[in-house]
Amino acid sequence: MARKIRRFETGDFVVYPAHGVGKIIGIEQQEIAGSTLEVIVIEFERERMLLRVPSAKATSAGLRNLSSRKEMLEALKTLKGRSRIKRAMWSRRAQEYEAKINSGNPVSIAEVVRDLHRNAGQPDQSYSERQIYQAALDRLARELAAVERIDETKAHRRLETFLKVA
Repeated sequence: MARKIRRFETGDFVVYPAHGVGKIIGIEQQEIAGSTLEVIVIEFERERMLLRVPSAKATSAGLRNLSSRKEMLEALKTLKGRSRIKRAMWSRRAQEYEAKINSGNPVSIAEVVRDLHRNAGQPDQSYSERQIYQAALDRLARELAAVERIDETKAHRRLETFLKVA
């Protein structure tokens, strides 16, 4: 689907695939190897991290604006679907799940949450399954919170509600 491309601005919330939701705190000119480069400075408050992405490479690096409400609704619908756990070895599935989380795509992240979610009465998850599940759930909750302008706790509760309906 075609998305209107717009320039990133200070104060915007954005999604960087490998780190999730961050806030642009500035756009700076930096001198690197004798040439001036414009960089977008993104703060990831939860991780206490600053990331500088060259403006010219922002889109190719996967930096994007927050999902629209429609896109987020599509991700929430995905949570209601049936889980599709492949019979591949865990190490292969874990790599696929990590790739989906790092894609930054909310629907792909929702698929990971859906597939790894356990209801009461189901077998417990291994440590690595819990780690991947929690990473996906947190990433999805942060974007949902930013899109809906609610706090992360409410976003987590909303996701849990969708998972229980499934």
